[in-house]
Amino acid sequence: MNKKEVKKAPALRFKGFTNDWEQQSLKKIFTTITDYVANGSFASLRHNVKTYKKPNYAYLIRLMDASNNWNGPWLFTDKKGYDFLSKSSLKPKDILLSNVGAGVGKTFQVPRLDKPMTLAPNAILLRSNKLNNQFCFYLLKYPQNKNKVLSLVGVSAQPKLNKTDFGRLIFNIPNDRSEQDKISKILSKLDKIVNLQQRKLRLLKLLKKATQQNIFASTECLPKLKYRNLTEKWQLYRLKDVAKITMGQSPNSKNYTQNPIDHILVQGNADIRNGYVFPRIWTTEITKIASKGDIILCVRAPAGDVGRTKFNVVIGRGVAAIKGNDFIFQQLQFMKSSGYWKKYISGSTFESINSNDIKNAKIFCPSQLEQKNISSLLDDIDTSIQIQQKNILDFKYIKQFLLQNMFI
Repeated sequence: MNKKEVKKAPALRFKGFTNDWEQQSLKKIFTTITDYVANGSFASLRHNVKTYKKPNYAYLIRLMDASNNWNGPWLFTDKKGYDFLSKSSLKPKDILLSNVGAGVGKTFQVPRLDKPMTLAPNAILLRSNKLNNQFCFYLLKYPQNKNKVLSLVGVSAQPKLNKTDFGRLIFNIPNDRSEQDKISKILSKLDKIVNLQQRKLRLLKLLKKATQQNIFASTECLPKLKYRNLTEKWQLYRLKDVAKITMGQSPNSKNYTQNPIDHILVQGNADIRNGYVFPRIWTTEITKIASKGDIILCVRAPAGDVGRTKFNVVIGRGVAAIKGNDFIFQQLQFMKSSGYWKKYISGSTFESINSNDIKNAKIFCPSQLEQKNISSLLDDIDTSIQIQQKNILDFKYIKQFLLQNMFI
């Protein structure tokens, strides 16, 4: 393509569409570009708009609600507050653009709710009566367009996006409404699939949490959840009695490298990803080591996090290596999520647990057969969670590919 040529159509199109796309300013694409508040300042907003945590006349929509995938907790306002913000009343599928603060430039789409909706501060309301509003939402998600929006944000302590400058931006659009409809339809379907997959992931995590709770939370030596015919009481041990523990020791920093042929160094939570050691830094000096399959316990903030290593690694003083079976690993996971370590780190200026805390940690253990059955069950749930996480990533990659290739 000649450098002076302007691309007039996306690389990926639905069959039957051949017309060139046209350039339009955002103030023409969006018939409504409204700031967050109808009548001026924050002081005026606070004086005229009362908020309620329990259901009232209208939802007071905030960007934090959008960031939480519209799962709440919701904020409400009364009729007076709704009327005061009348210019910012919302409709389903309206677009919200964050215009102030760290999240400036992020876009969200308003869901369908059971009460009137109005908009709280720090966003611009966007609505198009000429184009498919869903298409406009994805138009703003297209990476090159998103970068255009972010280029308008000034460098300051409080980043801000000016709606007038925003309205002057030029984007490419298809004039054929049916092409807009098809593009928005396929991307909407992908979003729905991702949301369903994320919901399934949340349910799997809740299942894991509930299962661990019923197995490990009992203060007695007999948990709520037991395998049939395995009725023996569990025994209480110290962790050092059932597993070998090695406290980490950091190599000299001058021996750190970025060379993968050297020894992998694990110093803390930053070196663990999705429950496993993820090589990030290497060292030529060997101090203390963890062997392949060992449990890695973080002893500094966030204290109590655990993972596994698939490699022989050097361990720094931010972690400890534990030679324990899958049952011990699952119980250590539960100890972190249930707040077991908090009693050891409360009051300290730097969150940490020491070697005595770890060695004397209380561990309940049943027979080897029951340990094997329990760890097998929880490992199966973990595998399902990992598969579900991969499914979500795969669908997100598909969506990203379409966004990159169905717009210009």
